Parts: sequence; C-alpha cells; structure tokens
Amino acid sequence: MKRFCNVISGLAVATFFLGASAQAAEDFAQCKDRLSTQAIAAGVDEAVVNKAFASVSFVPRVIELDRSQPEFVTTFPSYYSKRVTSWRIDKGREMLQQHASLLNELEAKYGIPPHYLVAFWGLETNFGSYKGTMPVLSSLATLACDQRRSDYFTGELMTALKLMQREQLSPEAMVGSWAGAMGHTQFMPTAYYRYAVDGDGDGLANLWESEPDALTSAANFLDNLGWEPGFRWGREIQLPKGFDYRQTGYQNRQSLTQWQQLGLTQANGNPLPDSDLTAYVVVPAGHKGPAFLAYHNFRVIMRWNNSEFYAIAVGELANQLAGAKGLVASLPDLPAYSRDNIIDLQKTLNQEGFDVGKPDGILGPATRAGIREFQLANELIADGFPGEDVMRKLGVELTAGEKS
Repeated sequence: MKRFCNVISGLAVATFFLGASAQAAEDFAQCKDRLSTQAIAAGVDEAVVNKAFASVSFVPRVIELDRSQPEFVTTFPSYYSKRVTSWRIDKGREMLQQHASLLNELEAKYGIPPHYLVAFWGLETNFGSYKGTMPVLSSLATLACDQRRSDYFTGELMTALKLMQREQLSPEAMVGSWAGAMGHTQFMPTAYYRYAVDGDGDGLANLWESEPDALTSAANFLDNLGWEPGFRWGREIQLPKGFDYRQTGYQNRQSLTQWQQLGLTQANGNPLPDSDLTAYVVVPAGHKGPAFLAYHNFRVIMRWNNSEFYAIAVGELANQLAGAKGLVASLPDLPAYSRDNIIDLQKTLNQEGFDVGKPDGILGPATRAGIREFQLANELIADGFPGEDVMRKLGVELTAGEKS
C-alpha cells in the first residue's frame, strides 16, 4: 500500500511540474511576442527581429543560475590565488609581445598601458580561450520575461538586437555568459553598443572573432570610464603597528603625504612618496593579510567590475605582466565560511546590539562596520574582518570546508 501511495504521490508531483512547465512555455511565448513588437518599435528591422526570435527559446538553466548563490563565501586568498597565476602571467606576457604594435598604438591614443589591457583580457576570458557558450539572445529573453530584473534585461535584449543589426551578427554567433556578457572582453550589450570599436579596419566591431576589435574596445571603454593616464591603480603597502583600521575604506581618502605621516610605507618598507594624490586603504583579508592603497584608477577598474577583489587582481596581474615580482605579504590561510556562517554571524551581531541590517550572508559595508564595532568593544584588532577569533567570541559554529 505504501509503495502504491508513493507512486501516486510521484505521479502528482510530475503532473504538477509538467503543468508548471507548460504554463511557463505559454507565458514565454506571449512574452516573446511582446518583446518582438517592442524591438520593431525601437527601430530594429522586422527581418532582423524575425530572424533573431526564430531561434530564441526559454532557458531554465539561466533562471537557476540567476537565483543560485554560492555555498561558501569567497575569501581574498582563494580569489586571488585562482586568478593571478603563473600560467596567466606567462601567457599574458606572450600576448604583450604578440600584440605589441597594436597595444602601443592604443596607449598613445587612449592612455591605457598595454599590461592593463592584457590583464583585463586575461581575467575576463583567459585571453579569449573561454568566451562562454550560452545563446545570448535566449538568455536575455529568458531574463527579460522573468519578473526579478525584467526592465534591465529587456533593455539589454533590445540593445543586443540593435547590435545584431549594426554589426551584421548571426544569432548563432552571439554566445556568451548566462547573463549575456559577450566576446573577449565580456561586454554586456549596452557596453558593446556604446564602446565597441572597429580595431582591424573591416568596418565592424566583432568582439568574438577580432582580437584587435576587442582590445581597442577595452581601451575605449576604460578611457570613457575615466582612466587617468600616467597613474597606477594603487600599490601594496605596510601598515604601522597599532594602525587604526577605522581609517580604511573609500570614505577615508587622504593624500599620500598624509598617509606617509601616519606611518604607512611601501610594501618593501621604503617611505611613500610625498604627493597630494589621494588614496584609501584596502585590507581584503583582514589584518593578517596584505594591505593596499587604492588610487583613482582602482575605482575605474571597479566600474568595469564592482569588486575590490577583482580590482586588486587586475592591478597585481598587470604589475606582474610588466615585470613586478608579486605580493610581498603572504596570503593568510583562512577558513572557507559558508553563507550560513555569515548569516549566523549577522544574526548574532544584531542580537548583541551591533546592527548590521537584515542577515543575508553577504559581507557588505554594514556587516563589516558591525564587526568592527564588536571588535572594538572586545579589545580585538578592529579590522572589520570576520576572523576566527570573532566567530569564537560570538559563538558561531563554522561549517566544515576547505581552507583558502
């Protein structure tokens, strides 16, 4: 009898999901019709729209990826060590030589040094070896028909269709990430449409097939984002003993001269230069890890990808492509905190009177500020980082996981 009931239950569940899938397919078909009408109204040729939408389909995997969250919170040592690798440095130096003439021309025109352009290229697609395999138009249509970020992805889809028309692209050629990033430089359609440049003189800007187009477009993009020629991204530093970590972060920008007077030095211990150039301190792995001064171009890198980890990786990869030896400070061995660990941390901080907002498992500014206040109240080094000492004092039990 129990087996019979299980079979009936299984059939009911299967019927439910089949019904849900059928409804989703019907909804998507209606949404496609609306989107195609909107594209024609936006000025895309009807023949282009018809060709594009003939191959557009709903991609459940895109919704799954959009909703998914990593089980473990990425630490800086883990992130950095997977991206600034000896292979990527060696390959990047090959690319610098291979494209030296073009890269020098781009520096003269846009002010972006070659080693930075190659660093972006390496981090985005391993120098073009992996540009994504998802059908961009289907991915964007799937997300446009989903309510969570419909307006944003509808706009990106409309722009992708205009690109298809302007650059004479086929739907089959337009592959990329699940969210619609494309080509060697992983531009979203809007960035592609606004900043892509014909670098090889064929009259088109093809970021998949043409390395000159991709590198020229990256230089144009960074120029438009506000890159300051002649200045570096930042630098690794040493902090003085007893440094007040409340002075870290973008809100605490000071001149290099002021930081020098506070006892900060270059990573090798030499004094910082006297300069009115403003910078702020970034400590991505807590007081046990490396520290950096971030300049204006660091924020430009973050406009490409809004992540301090990413900006440091780009900057350090660029440095090493140009011959630097790499980080002076060692990367600490940190536990791989799960998102549940961070949620527990946030709940406990709130309960202890250190308001960090709604627990979400994300180590954002509010959580770091709450950790810092807790550390100050408990005579710990107030770096705003959830070290194991903080977790122990708050009674947060760590999920077993690999270390960084």
